[in-house]
Amino acid sequence: MAEAEEGEGGGESTLTVIVAAVANLGIALAKAVAGVISGSSAMLSEAAHSVADTVTELLLLTALKRSGKPADEEHPLGYGPERYIWAMLAAVATFVGGAVFSIYDGIHTLVAGEDLGDPLISYIVLGVAFLLEGYSLRTGVRQARGEAARFDASFKRYLRYTPDTAVKAVVLEDSAALVGLVLAAGGLLGGQLTGSGVWDGIASLCIGLLLLYVAWVLGRSNAELLIGRPLPKPMRDRIREELLGVEHIEAVLELTTLVQGPREALVAAKIDFRDRSSAAQIEWACEQAEQRLREAFPSVNRVYLDPTPGYAQRRAEGLNPWP
Repeated sequence: MAEAEEGEGGGESTLTVIVAAVANLGIALAKAVAGVISGSSAMLSEAAHSVADTVTELLLLTALKRSGKPADEEHPLGYGPERYIWAMLAAVATFVGGAVFSIYDGIHTLVAGEDLGDPLISYIVLGVAFLLEGYSLRTGVRQARGEAARFDASFKRYLRYTPDTAVKAVVLEDSAALVGLVLAAGGLLGGQLTGSGVWDGIASLCIGLLLLYVAWVLGRSNAELLIGRPLPKPMRDRIREELLGVEHIEAVLELTTLVQGPREALVAAKIDFRDRSSAAQIEWACEQAEQRLREAFPSVNRVYLDPTPGYAQRRAEGLNPWP
């Protein structure tokens, strides 16, 4: 999958995050009021969930803004990876702001019990929240499906490997939000039917565990990109083919690729040029190779080629055959 291809994703990602942030802010306030009125720990957990999601969207907006700055003298490779730092902080916000509170509140309810109030307002808020979260999820899924189709990849594979962590975060968090709403409604209904707050506490615990999972998935994805993730193998194979198609290039001895952002990638390679090629021919071959790679993969914005003696020549010179 061409996971770092160029496209219109930057503006779409910003719109997707803004829609999610506005929806989550309103939902958080409504859930908090409903939780206080009904005395439901699951509703309060859902309020914490929405607050965490709102903070997450603000951090993602910061990531989109700061990572879009052009390269300068202090940062010659650009600011693309900065988005993954802010996205990692967003995952931490989901963990601390949502999961920890929900698990604590659920345990407290199971141990101390709770007085159940009128759940009507909570049901109304849950219904409205479901519609708003569904609309936000629809926006994120529509963008993700469009990007997946552009890269000729399945929706699941795109969501797993995309370097656009803003869209991935919105889709995962909104999906978790819909599941959390169903859990909260189940806790309210269980308490209403049995008169026991145990069901509400269990629902709160389940919401917390759900948020833990989302935080872990997002944290793992951003950690991979911060450490340095290569382009997918099909892209690497295609890059080798493009390089070998250039006149005067005999072999690609070593190929290194690095995803630097949703539409930024670096390619570095040790190249064995024909021994009979002149310096001028090697220079133009490097230019042609870079042009071919940029045309095939618009996201490849940095290409570094290192002329390196081939294995046979290194052996003949008594050098280590493995550069």
